[in-house]
Parts: sequence; C-alpha cells; structure tokens
Amino acid sequence: MRRLKQLKRNLKPGNVYRRSDLEKWSKSVDRHARQLVEEGVLKKLQNGLYYYPKESTFGEVPPTDRQLVSTFLKDDNFLLTSPNMYNALGLGTTQLYNTTTVYNQKRHGQFKLGNRTYDFQRKYNFPKKLSSEFLLVDLMNNLKALVEDHEQIKTRVKSRALNMDSKKLLSNAEKYGKVSTKKFFSSLFGNGTTLTNVA
Repeated sequence: MRRLKQLKRNLKPGNVYRRSDLEKWSKSVDRHARQLVEEGVLKKLQNGLYYYPKESTFGEVPPTDRQLVSTFLKDDNFLLTSPNMYNALGLGTTQLYNTTTVYNQKRHGQFKLGNRTYDFQRKYNFPKKLSSEFLLVDLMNNLKALVEDHEQIKTRVKSRALNMDSKKLLSNAEKYGKVSTKKFFSSLFGNGTTLTNVA
C-alpha cells in the first residue's frame, strides 16, 4: 500500500504515461497500474498508455493530441496535421475527414491512442510548424486521397499560389513535395525554376 501511495504521489494530473514511465516508481507496475485504474486515478489507453485525468469546472479534461503522440513516440519531433486544415486555405474545400496525420521519423501505420485513431506517416523531412505554403504543398501531395473534384482543386490551387510568396512556396515544394508536386508548382512561375530533388 505504501508503494502504491508513493507511485500516486509522483503522478501529475493532465499527464500521459507509458508503462515504462511508471516503472521508475513501482516494482509491481502492472498490479499497481491496475489498482489505480480500478480506483479511477488512471485511465488506461491503448498501446500501453495511461492518462491521469485533469479536472476542470466543466469536468474531466481529455489529453491533447500532442500529449498522446509525444508520449507514444517518446519523441517531440513530429508534425500533426489533417486534411481538414486544407479548408482554411480558401480553396472551396469543405469536406470533413476523420483523420489526424502524424509526420514523424519513427512509426508508420494507424494506431489508436485512447479513443482516437492516428495515421502515422514516416517522413524524414517535415517542418516544425504548419504554414499556408506547406499546407498547399501537402494538399497537392495528397490530392488523390481527397474526395473533392481534383481538377477544380488544381485550378484553385494555381490561383491561390500566384497570390502567395513564390519563394516560400517553391522552397516548401522543394523540401517537402513529391516529384509531381514540385513540377506542378515550378510550372506556375515562369522563371525557369526547376525542382528536381525527390522528397
């Protein structure tokens, strides 16, 4: 009982823990974790993750996407995005997708963390933060996966691109675009720019 209390004292509301994190404070981690779940102190998530709920005036606060993914990967080097973010580019896309994409350097595949499913895509080159230029490049990279009319989207992307900072846009296409995406954006600007490096 004393060791269980000691484990509980080290836990902080609002944090997500891996089983291996709990081993630092318990030699009977599975038994103690099970007891804390039964008491309602911890919530068991999938893939060996546990959440210590944080309470607010509106009730229990769920963990954020960043908390879940960071703890699952044991790494902060990732980028969260979603096809829904393309809707903010003003291209007339309104479709909502039940997908959160995680660009990272460790995992590939779909994983359920808590009650959310994440599409982990292993990439070795992605920005630290989202930008309009990156989202436009990312949209063209993933155009085939979108349910909207592809030709209409291309026409709108062209119009949007010509009103953006061409250097930033071409730089993002160079760094993060597929071969077809690089060709698409370099063809928009009649400056002889050719993007040849394969992402």
